[in-house]
Amino acid sequence: MARVLVLNCGSSSLKYQLFDGDQVVDKGIVERIGEPGGGPADHADALRTMADRVDLSDLSGVGHRVVHGGVRFAEPTLITDEVVDEIERLVPLAPLHNPANLTGIAQARRLLPTVPQVAVFDTAFHRTLPPEQASYAIDTDTAERYGIRRYGFHGTSHAYVSRRTAALLGRDPTEVDVITLHLGNGASACAVAGGRSVATSMGLSPLEGLVMGTRSGDLDPAVVFHLERVAGWSTTEVDRLLNQRSGLRGLCGAGDMREVLRRRDDGDPAARLAVDIYCARIRFYVGGYLALLGRLDAVAFTAGVGENAPAVRAGALAGLDGLGIAVDPDRNAGRGERMISPAGSPVQVWVVPTDEEYEIARQTRTVLAG
Repeated sequence: MARVLVLNCGSSSLKYQLFDGDQVVDKGIVERIGEPGGGPADHADALRTMADRVDLSDLSGVGHRVVHGGVRFAEPTLITDEVVDEIERLVPLAPLHNPANLTGIAQARRLLPTVPQVAVFDTAFHRTLPPEQASYAIDTDTAERYGIRRYGFHGTSHAYVSRRTAALLGRDPTEVDVITLHLGNGASACAVAGGRSVATSMGLSPLEGLVMGTRSGDLDPAVVFHLERVAGWSTTEVDRLLNQRSGLRGLCGAGDMREVLRRRDDGDPAARLAVDIYCARIRFYVGGYLALLGRLDAVAFTAGVGENAPAVRAGALAGLDGLGIAVDPDRNAGRGERMISPAGSPVQVWVVPTDEEYEIARQTRTVLAG
């Protein structure tokens, strides 16, 4: 059972977990990298700070979260100079994430030059999407030239939660069809048939799909042209609107679901509408994915909102009783991993806390053993 270090490197933070087999023996976060006020000067300094805190002896490998793997990377991959070059070529598809991931990889390779390093891609789980789900209905030459297709994200979370849900049902993942709902500040839905992603809500970027904390999710693309033509907005201004000033924040002024629910309960009509839109979008995807799958064993909620907001879970599945999907109010009010559907429901509904770091460690060990 290998000792594996998992690194999740952001633009100004470094999250880490050290696994000895399946057990977490150390974890933490180094924040405010490169910011004034006493934080680490850069990511190299942050990794040295981590190394001072953590016993890095006898490491079998380091697993790195990499957000975008494009069409090249369909599985976790041992990092080489060539792999780094490929990840760099994907920066235009993930300009906010891949550069930070690359920085973490570069510094970790310098700090631990003899330890194998593995890239685990958020997009890889969705490389099993069939062509009719992966393709957009635009000119195919343009799509191929510029890499325009559905990539999907949150793949490590959807992989872990779908596999864990199958275990909770007492069945092999290859026998189970499940809809996983990763609801955090970013949010995505995924239809998993027999352990394989066959549809997911995020697309070329993490902007498409469900309503999120600050992102719009689905909207008519003509909104962009309208703002450019009528309001004279630049591409940068539209990008900032859709990614930073939309979603829950755009609808009611708060991007944190806890605050939105508090305002709703206090009678704020804007917050009430925001929650209704948020839940309606989820319900739309659940219904669509059920039709796509043709059958369904379970729905699983995960991530910050999915694990901790009973009102959202109830609202997202409200009115689906006729499809065999329902939430029991008493079970829904509890905490932790549990089934929240009524006994005997044709489709079980579960709350399954995600563990992306565990999934990265598991995939890293698979590469090292292979």
